[in-house]
Amino acid sequence: MLMKRLISIVVLLPLLALAQDKDSVMIKKFSDEILRNGTAYDLLYQLTKQVGGRLAGSPQFAKAELWGKAALEHAGADEVILQECMLPHWVRGGKDKAVITELDKKKTTRALDVLALGNSMGSNGKTITAEVLMVADFAELERRKDEVKGKIVYYNYGFNPTNVMPFVSYGQVGIYRRSGPSRAAKYGAVAVMIRSLTESTANDPHTGAMAYTDSLPKIPAVAVGPRDADYLWSIKTGFKVSLQTNGKYLPDTIGHNIIGVLKGAEFPDEIITIGGHLDSWDVNEGAHDDGAGIVHTIEVLRAMKALGYRPKHTIHFVLFANEENGLRGGLKYAEKAKENKEKHIFALESDEGGFTPRGFGFSFKDKSKLAKVQSWLPLLRPYGTDRMIDEGGGADIGPLASIFGTPMSGIIPDPQRYFDIHHARSDVFENVNKRELLLGAVNITGLIYLIDQRGL
Repeated sequence: MLMKRLISIVVLLPLLALAQDKDSVMIKKFSDEILRNGTAYDLLYQLTKQVGGRLAGSPQFAKAELWGKAALEHAGADEVILQECMLPHWVRGGKDKAVITELDKKKTTRALDVLALGNSMGSNGKTITAEVLMVADFAELERRKDEVKGKIVYYNYGFNPTNVMPFVSYGQVGIYRRSGPSRAAKYGAVAVMIRSLTESTANDPHTGAMAYTDSLPKIPAVAVGPRDADYLWSIKTGFKVSLQTNGKYLPDTIGHNIIGVLKGAEFPDEIITIGGHLDSWDVNEGAHDDGAGIVHTIEVLRAMKALGYRPKHTIHFVLFANEENGLRGGLKYAEKAKENKEKHIFALESDEGGFTPRGFGFSFKDKSKLAKVQSWLPLLRPYGTDRMIDEGGGADIGPLASIFGTPMSGIIPDPQRYFDIHHARSDVFENVNKRELLLGAVNITGLIYLIDQRGL
C-alpha cells in the first residue's frame, strides 16, 4: 500500500508542477496585458469627471448606468443585462450649515464644516439653535440622559489609533453614524452632530448612511470635519450652535444593476460574480468608493477578451446599484438569482479602494477551501498578494452568501489612506494612482482565473 502511494505521488508531482507552470504563464499574460494596455484609469476619468457624483436615484446615477452599459459592451461582454430595481431617492436639498452662535455667553459666528448624514431628514427650512451637549460615547449619553432634552447632542467617538487596520476602527465607530441620531432623539435631542469617521488631518467632513428608529423623532444629523471636531471637544461646554440641513426623500425611482455576461464554455450554468457599486455619495466623485471597484470589474472582462480567454464557468461582471444608502441592487441581484434557480459558485467584490493590492479576504463555510486558495499564494505573490485571510466579501454580494451560501471574497488594498477620503469631498480622481489601480485589476483577474480553472 505504501509503495502504491509513493508511486502515485511520484506520478502526480510532475502533473501538479505542469499545472502550476501553465497557470503562472497565464497570470503573467494577464498582468502584462493590464499593465501595458489597461483602460481602467481612463474609464475612471470618464466616470468621475464626465458623470461625477452619482447617488442612487439621481439623474447622475441614470447617466452612470448608460456609461456602464456602454463600457461593458466595449470591453467585449457577450451580453449586457439591465436588471431593474427600485431605488431610494434621498436628496441633500441644499447646503448644510452649522455655526457656533454663542460661546461662554458671548455672541460669535464661527462656522463649522459639516455634512448632513445620508438618509437624514432636514430641519424643514428652519434653523435649529440650541445648546450643545458633548458626550464621548453612548455610555456617557446614558449617564446624562436627563440633560439631553432640547439640546443638540455631539458624539466625539472616533477611530482608535492603535488599530493597525483602519477597517477595524471603522467597524467600531460606525454605529454612532448609523444609530446615534435615534439614540439621542429618545431623550429629546433636537439634532445630532458626530465626529467624522476618519483619522484624516484635513477638515473635510465625511457623510455616510444612517437609519432612524421609526418610533422616534427623525431629527437632523450632521458629521463635523475632524479639525472642527477637535475644536469642539476642546471647549466642551458653554456654547450654542445654529444648524440647518435640507435632506428629504423623493419617491422611489427605477434604477438598474448593469450586468456584463461572459458565457462559460464547460459549465455555463455555474456562475462566478465580480462586481463593485456604481453609486456614490453626492458630495464627491466616488473615485475610490467605488469607482475603483467598477473599473476593476470592467478591466477583468476587457483583459480576458483581449487575450481570447474563454472561461469554463459563466462570469457576471456586475455594476451594482445603491450600495451606499439602501443595498437595493445587491438584494435584487440575489433575489433574481433565486427566482431563476441560478447556481452561484463564487462571488468577489472590490469596494475598498484602488490602492496597492495586498491580498484577499474569504468567507467559506468549508474552511478547507481557504487552505486551497492559500496554496495559490505563490502564483499571485509576484503581483502583490501576500495574504489570503479568513473573513471577507462585500455588502453587495452578501445577499448571495445569505441565500445560497455562496463563497465570497473581497480584495484587500492597502487600507491606510482609505478613510482619509471615504465619503468626503476629497474622494476624487486626482487621489487615485494609475499603477496601483491597474495592479488591483491584475490580482483580481489572477484569482478569478484560478477559481475558474481549478474550482473550489
